[in-house]
Amino acid sequence: MDPFHVVALAGTKLDLCRQRVQQDTRGHRGRTGNPLYGIRRTLRTRTELLSTRQNTRLSTVFADQSHTPVEVTWWVYQQIIAAYAHPDPRQGKTLLARVIGTLRTGVPAGLEELATLGRTLHRRRDDILAYFTHRASNGPTEAINGRLEALRRNALGFRNLINYRIRSLLHCGNLVAL
Repeated sequence: MDPFHVVALAGTKLDLCRQRVQQDTRGHRGRTGNPLYGIRRTLRTRTELLSTRQNTRLSTVFADQSHTPVEVTWWVYQQIIAAYAHPDPRQGKTLLARVIGTLRTGVPAGLEELATLGRTLHRRRDDILAYFTHRASNGPTEAINGRLEALRRNALGFRNLINYRIRSLLHCGNLVAL
């Protein structure tokens, strides 16, 4: 598992926690004017990149005791990002191993999203921590797969294989239209 997928998984758990707390406190999904709904994008921003206004909004929302689960989940999300961003790979690996260990053993009741995240990270621990040793990423493979999917969608609807191939070649630029 490369950093993109681990951080995306943690971000998804953060969103689920925010939505659950929103539902529990307000009794409905987020709407304009609801504090948790208003900071949904700010929660996904790295701490170092937050503006003064965003920091103020976070502090205001986190001051409410009913939003504590979101604050704890946000803190774990930020710790995962910080571990991957650390300039020393050995120190980053230690930081992430500590986060995984904490999530495995020290998640209080009421934080189901963090408990699930902890189980998943613990189960894939070796794959996750291998990134710091090898610095390998499946990003290039994902990019090629994305391009192939775009090409397939572009030629969708052609039943004749020859027309499908011609459309694909036109899209790639290997065949000049007459």
